[in-house]
Amino acid sequence: MNNIETSIYDYIEKAKAGSQIAFSYLLDTFWNDVYGFQLKRTENENDAEDISIRTFSKAFDKIHTFDNNYEFKTWLITISKNIHVDLIRKQKNNIQYTWNSQDAEKKVLDDAPTAEDQLIKEQNLASLLDHIKQLKPHYQEVINLRFFNELSYSDIAEQLGEPMNNVKVKLLRAKKLLAAVISAKS
Repeated sequence: MNNIETSIYDYIEKAKAGSQIAFSYLLDTFWNDVYGFQLKRTENENDAEDISIRTFSKAFDKIHTFDNNYEFKTWLITISKNIHVDLIRKQKNNIQYTWNSQDAEKKVLDDAPTAEDQLIKEQNLASLLDHIKQLKPHYQEVINLRFFNELSYSDIAEQLGEPMNNVKVKLLRAKKLLAAVISAKS
């Protein structure tokens, strides 16, 4: 094992102990590998970005299960691949195939919301906004920019005057804190 690998495993151990600096280092070190892998698979920047964020979120949540006998990059790529496969399966469940004579016809299931669904959605949105207001202002801002204004990470970084990796980490942290707030209220 060379010094770089040793250093990575040191950061992994620090991350297992809860070090935010270690999490940031691992995110910065492996982001391009995971994002590049997903960009080749999805051929869509937004999908690759979203899957990469989910990958790191899941990996950081489960980092205590990582076995040092394996390479961290391989572990991340495997998580990323599984998330992508799950998303494809979910999309396929929304399509129903029927066969008419010789031709295959795709029928997309009707998922238009009913009046009840719309009311529930509005109530859930109001509840979500209340939960977001409990976060610190800089976390509220990054969540609003990403999910309500639908800005890309580079646009958010430009607007906030921060490096893109900081925005990614801040958004990841904001989502985790929001999830904790929502869990505490349930």
